[in-house]
Amino acid sequence: MIPATAILAVDMGLSIEKMEKVAFILKVTAHPTRIAIVQLLAAQESLSVTEISEKLNVEQSLLSHHLSGMKLKGILSSTREGKNIFYSLKMREVVDVIQCLAGCTFL
Repeated sequence: MIPATAILAVDMGLSIEKMEKVAFILKVTAHPTRIAIVQLLAAQESLSVTEISEKLNVEQSLLSHHLSGMKLKGILSSTREGKNIFYSLKMREVVDVIQCLAGCTFL
């Protein structure tokens, strides 16, 4: 028997690998703060935790939780400069997925 995901992938013209990658991106970014982080980092190459916190008006402790989780999953990368940690997008496809969702007419 053919798995339902394989049938859906064929019907939509998607490969199973592409569907799995999109599902992964959606799982990792499934929070308004995480989507906002991606949008900020898509507009600017790199931002410090403090800069992101100020722009989103989110406490640094909560923000650090989101950032470290996204880094662990391979969505973000970070570099340390003295006491500051700067984050940037590692997986640029995340921006494409969010832009596709933003273009949905039902939202």
